[in-house]
Amino acid sequence: MEPHDILKRVPKSNCGECGYAACLAFAAHVAKSGEDPHKCPYIDLSGLDISATPHTHLNRLAEERDLELIKHLKGKLSHLDLASLAQPLGADWRAGELLFSYLGQQVRLNNQQLLINGSIPADPRDQILLYNYIHCGGGEAPRPEWVGLESLPNTISKVRTLATYCEEKLAAFFQGRSAPEIFRLCRPLDGQPLSGTTASAALTIPVLPRIPQQLYFWDEEPDDGFAAKVKILFPTNVLDFLDLESLVFTAERMAERIIEPS
Repeated sequence: MEPHDILKRVPKSNCGECGYAACLAFAAHVAKSGEDPHKCPYIDLSGLDISATPHTHLNRLAEERDLELIKHLKGKLSHLDLASLAQPLGADWRAGELLFSYLGQQVRLNNQQLLINGSIPADPRDQILLYNYIHCGGGEAPRPEWVGLESLPNTISKVRTLATYCEEKLAAFFQGRSAPEIFRLCRPLDGQPLSGTTASAALTIPVLPRIPQQLYFWDEEPDDGFAAKVKILFPTNVLDFLDLESLVFTAERMAERIIEPS
């Protein structure tokens, strides 16, 4: 399969709803990297056999790339004064290790290893995220001013990704559930209920010490034609603490942990 096989089946409008800035980039990733073609809501796959894409091989290559990136990021730790980073990261420094919480789990990190709840993370993406959080260096406390991803700079290509892999999944999962049940489901992630909103349920979830996220859920109202909806908000200075790609992944991971707790 070649990129043009995909490109001719999309509108070529560069709308960014797939998570890529351009249709050509999306087509190339579908054809060559095994990206999910259904990330484009407008794609026409009729008559195209996408099963021929060598997903197993591509997944193996992706995993190898992840492991190489982890090795690179871990190697860069030797140049960092981890003790001095504890306060800016919102972490504790104890016995030569950084200690902090990640989605309700205890992270321990030193120059040799990174552990979540005492074990090496099974998913390399978690390691990449946490190393990126360390390398960003932290800063002052997040501002108590909240905005959607679309209000942050240079995020147009990621808004649809956030909606697809976090907001829409949570909306479907929460639909029909009461606020107390939603609060219970989010308690393992240290979710704290918010009051004074018109939402059916609202919480603040401290994904990482400097990356709190507010989750608002409105249940469906069939009589008025409103579907269930979730909106995620971030502190206005959240990009001081994490790069955009990693930030969107934190929200995806949050949704996964709520829907399929380990």
